[in-house]
Amino acid sequence: MSKFSKYKTLFLDRDGVINTRIPGAYVKTWEEFEFTTGALKALCRFASFFDHIIIITNQQGVGKGLMTAEKLDEIHDQLKKQIQEAGGRIDAIYACTELKSEDSNCRKPSPAMALWAKMKYPEIDFAKSIMIGDSLSDMEFGGNLGMYSVFVEGKQEEAEEAETLKVDLRIKKLADFSSFL
Repeated sequence: MSKFSKYKTLFLDRDGVINTRIPGAYVKTWEEFEFTTGALKALCRFASFFDHIIIITNQQGVGKGLMTAEKLDEIHDQLKKQIQEAGGRIDAIYACTELKSEDSNCRKPSPAMALWAKMKYPEIDFAKSIMIGDSLSDMEFGGNLGMYSVFVEGKQEEAEEAETLKVDLRIKKLADFSSFL
């Protein structure tokens, strides 16, 4: 039995975790979307392990006018379709499209997107949830809600700060986490 069997919900960041991050830019079309190595296989494995798999993603490219909310929805529809065709599932995707500069918004580390998920799935217990992300805001998000936090190393601009951050587990890519289950 895995030490992770008590965890029932998996929260995932998108860019840099599920798909390859485009440094200094945004994934604005499905054609620009590229799964990270082993991510599809890992997501299939997660589907048999977790009751809920939820993507929460900051997407201020919409707020900046670089893409439309409809384009973002198309990317997410294709993402879910590809994962489902591979044998996995995503139960919900929450995207905060507000700008970082806006005072009160839903961007991580705000708990807003997790609370939206809990409204849809009231059985979610954050203490029995895992957050996998590649940024400081992802780790703060998980930590603030009492989640088990898994840091995907690789976001160079945050590597030094991440060293001081309290995380439960560090991995190189999403696929690495599936080997712990």
